[in-house]
Amino acid sequence: MEKWRKILMATVAAASVAGCQAGPDPEKVADATPEEVTRVEPLCWWTGMKTPLQLMVQGKGVGSKDVRIVGGKGVSVRACHPAHNPDYLFVDVEIAADAKPGTYYLLVSDGRQMVKYPYLIREREKGSAERASFTTADLIYLVMPDRFASAREGNDHAWDGDAYDDGSLRPWTVPETPDVVDRTDPVARHGGDLQGMIDHLDYVADLGATAIWSTPLLLDNQPQESYHGYACSDYYHIDPRFGDNALYRRFVDEAHGKGLKVVMDIVTNHCGTTHWWMDNPPFEDWYHAGEPYMQMNALFSVYMDPHASVKDRDRQQSGWFVPSMPDMNLDNPYVLRYFQQWAVWWIEYAGLDGLRVDTYPYNEPEPMSEWCKAVRGEYPNMNIVGECWDMNIPQVAYWQSGHPNPNGFDSHLPCIMDFPLQRAILQALTEDEVWWDEGMTRVYSVLAQDFAYTDLDNLLIFFANHDHARTGDVLRHDPARMRIALALLATLRGIPQLYYGDEMMFCERPFSHHDGSRRIDFPGGWSGDEVDLFTEAGRAAAGYTSEADYTTAAGLHDYARTLLRWRRGASVIHHGKTLHFLSRKNVGDRNITDNTYSFFRYDDKDAVFVYVNNTDEERALDWAHYDEFVSGPVTGRDVISGEPVTLEDGLVVEPRSALIVEFKR
Repeated sequence: MEKWRKILMATVAAASVAGCQAGPDPEKVADATPEEVTRVEPLCWWTGMKTPLQLMVQGKGVGSKDVRIVGGKGVSVRACHPAHNPDYLFVDVEIAADAKPGTYYLLVSDGRQMVKYPYLIREREKGSAERASFTTADLIYLVMPDRFASAREGNDHAWDGDAYDDGSLRPWTVPETPDVVDRTDPVARHGGDLQGMIDHLDYVADLGATAIWSTPLLLDNQPQESYHGYACSDYYHIDPRFGDNALYRRFVDEAHGKGLKVVMDIVTNHCGTTHWWMDNPPFEDWYHAGEPYMQMNALFSVYMDPHASVKDRDRQQSGWFVPSMPDMNLDNPYVLRYFQQWAVWWIEYAGLDGLRVDTYPYNEPEPMSEWCKAVRGEYPNMNIVGECWDMNIPQVAYWQSGHPNPNGFDSHLPCIMDFPLQRAILQALTEDEVWWDEGMTRVYSVLAQDFAYTDLDNLLIFFANHDHARTGDVLRHDPARMRIALALLATLRGIPQLYYGDEMMFCERPFSHHDGSRRIDFPGGWSGDEVDLFTEAGRAAAGYTSEADYTTAAGLHDYARTLLRWRRGASVIHHGKTLHFLSRKNVGDRNITDNTYSFFRYDDKDAVFVYVNNTDEERALDWAHYDEFVSGPVTGRDVISGEPVTLEDGLVVEPRSALIVEFKR
């Protein structure tokens, strides 16, 4: 990093061209050809932004040319920075507080010839910086676009809509996309698209979700397995098989119109081997060298380990995720600035409400801390959740902003994914023969360590996402266990996230332990599907098919919908405290858990009592067990049935079920 600070100081001193807004009349200057100016990123910008604008200009030999901006008041070039590659120039642009929106022009000159490139400065929407984000009041519904719903047949080619409404003034060249649709192949594209997502937003909102997160929609042009989107080929354009930038913006608008926030899934750690810059990067160290190939070690502990070797740390942050995903070098300040602006650009352009960062601890920690600060400097209320996939609570807590780490590191990452709780829930619900530390004790024990976290309201809780086996398979296709999982998701502390189809216990068919097979198509999302689980009538009619059993889909959906709609308005769940209890029993000379778990979510006025009976037998309440919280029987409302219920000694809780009762304190 010190090397880069010296380079930056030298290039600023040598190449400063402040105040160069005056110049020739652009009407009299020829347009740049695609060879002279191939691309300029970000695609456009806005007035009134805090984030400094640095344009990455690509073109044949542009690194040695002079660049200025003309076309209006208050926009000028402050400095130019040549890259190692002569085909790139990084241009710092000054946008004054009184700058006017409109079309400006980059004038590019080699001293003999001058050409122009149009650049749009838009007017920023009022209140953009203060936008709200996702909180504990939300439930986030996660979809994989390619497997959710298709609005048109095929999807092998570019979207035939307004493909160039991306904020730029030069059309985007739609690339060839070799990975075609084949729904019989679990690792091929299946043809889901943005319009299919738009068409089914009513389903998501009706379920009780208040936010939607989709796996990446940006161009992934890998020749195989491009459907998941995590190997980006162009950071500024939606994959044409999903739609285009304008359609994505319409998706966000439509979601907002139905009361749904939108969370964008982004990847700063790696791109794909088909990214356009791979054959001709701006700097030699734009990404970490892939020859000889070095695999990352997935050893997050090296960052907080006082005994860790430099070699292990370097391998963690510089190794590639997989051979098809080159590792970006965020220690290069131009790379870091590129990704900071990119995140801000998508938030502003599309009107986003939150970000989810993939493989967060694979990035270089210090630059990513700066990345988070930059994004939240522009949007102070913006929530960002990082995927910190670790089962050790102290190592997960390390990544949450404000955590008192002994090494002084602060990620500035507000929200983290609660992987320890995810594993505890699934293990608990699959254990029938339990001893003192198994079954529901696992959930209790994870929550007992909440002291390790800085902010309990900023833990994303879940029992599955796109990287996991289908919960229905893990829970042995048992709808009773699935209902308990849904009950815990809806009532525990944190921000809940539900993976598409888990509300109806989607299962992998045939079972193969392969990610592509787990990411199944949502029945009814394609014309001609035998089953349609998006509609009430379709769920009621669903039964056995040649591939799956949907006989419990309607009942599970209704259970989930009742629960999630209730949660949407349950302030005590959003903001309340937790008091939990674990029951024991004697077996011979041993004292073990009876595999039940109960807790209160409460504030000064309201309370919710949750009793999980994770056994094959009825359990009767010992209400005196809770007398430190409430004295004597209380009458409340059963959240699922809507009927009044009195919480008292002897109240029977059915096997494999969760009792959820709300009452006034």
